[in-house]
Amino acid sequence: MQTAQLASALLNEARKTLVGQEENLTLLLTALLSGDHVLLEGPPGTAKTLVAKTLAQMIQADFRRIQFTPDLMPADVRLGHRFSI
Repeated sequence: MQTAQLASALLNEARKTLVGQEENLTLLLTALLSGDHVLLEGPPGTAKTLVAKTLAQMIQADFRRIQFTPDLMPADVRLGHRFSI
């Protein structure tokens, strides 16, 4: 399966669970296929965890989440790209 076909198949599968997250999914898939890391930022209730969990389940990967606290800075975590949701 070619990369474009794989990305399309993953997006179609994700649409079954996620509504209104097309851009976020596309950005996450871009990072995944390029072998990079992602930091999802945004206000509470914007489905950041659900998007990441759904993608991890679709590719049968481990899911890990970091909850930032006042004493933890974004620079303390290894970053690739940083997307705001």
